[in-house]
Amino acid sequence: MLAMNVKRLVKKEVSRLRAYNAKEIPCRIKLDANESPYGFIGALKAVGGLDTNRYPDPEAKKLRILLARSIGVNKDAILQGNGSDELIYYLIATFGGPVLYPVPTFSMYGIIAQALGEKYIGIPLNREFDLDMEKTMAAIKRERPKLIFLSSPNNPTGNCFSSGKILKIIGQSKCIVVVDEAYQPFASKKGFLPLLKDYQNLVIMRTLSKIGLAALRTGFLIADPAIVGEVNKVRLPFNVNSLSQAVAIAALKEKKLLNSCIRAIIAERKRLLREMERIKGVRPFPSEANFILFSVKDPEGVYAFLLKKGILVRNISGAVRGCLRVTVGRPEENSAFIKALRETEQ
Repeated sequence: MLAMNVKRLVKKEVSRLRAYNAKEIPCRIKLDANESPYGFIGALKAVGGLDTNRYPDPEAKKLRILLARSIGVNKDAILQGNGSDELIYYLIATFGGPVLYPVPTFSMYGIIAQALGEKYIGIPLNREFDLDMEKTMAAIKRERPKLIFLSSPNNPTGNCFSSGKILKIIGQSKCIVVVDEAYQPFASKKGFLPLLKDYQNLVIMRTLSKIGLAALRTGFLIADPAIVGEVNKVRLPFNVNSLSQAVAIAALKEKKLLNSCIRAIIAERKRLLREMERIKGVRPFPSEANFILFSVKDPEGVYAFLLKKGILVRNISGAVRGCLRVTVGRPEENSAFIKALRETEQ
């Protein structure tokens, strides 16, 4: 058998990439991935009558109609995706680069742009974790991006960007501006859906992953039908499977239960923030998401100590110096986290 240098055949952009780190780390309490602590087991009954030998509805019509009614738009303004990651991929594949986004933020914007061979530009946030408008507008003028991604509330900082700043970027940019509202259900602000009719270049992304349906990998974008039509050209056929469609529809019909779970997470987020503020050496940052960013003097040591106690958080000190991120869990999980964190008090 002839030896082959595989790396020689790989695109240079891909060869420089590092795989997204999504390892399964054994733990007693998992608070690292911004998942909801509440699932919807009852919705699994919806898969009972599925024909597993048939392909799924390629257009996810029933799911899109249900989503359209719930947010008050036409179904033709919605495109379904196998999670938000796939939709980011489709957007960049459709419009190309340069791709511009603030940093720190969701890493997949840059990873996917690089994988597709497009130029990507990260603009540092200011000290308040808000958009630096001077640097952002200068970069827009200089780089002429095709796509701008703005995650609000932002991951990993947890805050919403200034609405006025986002509107200025949308209004003054001659490109597609994507507002990623993955964490919007937990925010005090309503989001940008009402503004879709005013800005043709605005795209909004939403996901079901943060509200208890992460296992389904179901996301969707909302935009002008003309944009949806173009992005749909690169969408892979049957991209959302039948099981995910059926369970998502069943769960979304349980509005009271969904909203109850979201309210419970918000209430626990407030309690977590209060408790963390009382711990010496810990500085939590205000959050509009389902997680809290916090700084400590020794992030590596605190991370290791918590893991030793069976509590897994996210070490993001590489993205935000000296910081860890904890997902809001169930009350008993949050109490266990606080108890362990107090033992690191300095």
